[in-house]
Amino acid sequence: MPVLTVLAVESGHSGTAHPPSGLALSDVALFVFAATGVWLVRRALRKRFAKTRPPAAAPFKKD
Repeated sequence: MPVLTVLAVESGHSGTAHPPSGLALSDVALFVFAATGVWLVRRALRKRFAKTRPPAAAPFKKD
């Protein structure tokens, strides 16, 4: 078990925080992934509830 602790500590970062210099590629990738996920879920829910919605009634006609 002590070996796992040493490996966990050594596999991390150096401990020095660097100031952000702008958007990283991973930031863009995370945004695109999240936006795609939201779009897919909304599309699936729209399709699911469109099947259960009763058809719209015909508009009332005055004679």
